Amino acid sequence: MQGLYFDELSVGQTAETSHVVGVADIEAFADVSGDLNPVHMDEVFAKTTPFGGRIAHGMLTAAYISAVLGNQLPGPGAIYLSQTLRFRRPVKIGDPVTARVTVKTLDAGKGHATLETVALVNGKTVIDGEALIMVPRRGL
Repeated sequence: MQGLYFDELSVGQTAETSHVVGVADIEAFADVSGDLNPVHMDEVFAKTTPFGGRIAHGMLTAAYISAVLGNQLPGPGAIYLSQTLRFRRPVKIGDPVTARVTVKTLDAGKGHATLETVALVNGKTVIDGEALIMVPRRGL
C-alpha cells in the first residue's frame, strides 16, 4: 500500500477525517498511554474543574491528525518528522472532531512537506499546529 509520492503533492492540497469521541476512545487511550489523569477518567472529579466534566486527552485528539497524515495525505510510506501543537479548547465526550491537514510548503531538495494541521469541533479550532513530513519519491 503506497500513499502519495512527493510529485503528487501541491500547496493547498487538503484531506480530513471525522470521528465522534466516545468514552471507549478515552479509556482505550488511557490504557495505551498510561495517562489516567482524573480530568479524563473520573466524572465526579472532572465536574470540579473549569471544564465541568470529563474531557478527552489532548494527544488523543492529536492522534486524529496523525491518522490523516498516515492514511490520506501524504498517506502510507510518509515519515512523520515533527509536529507542533497548540491546544485551544477541550474536547468532550460526544464531540465530533474533524482533523484536517493542508499542504503549506514543499521542499523538493529534501523531499519534505510542511502541512498545516487543525482539529475542529463544530467549526471551532480545538488544536492547531504544523507537521513536517518526509514524503516518498518515485523510484527510490
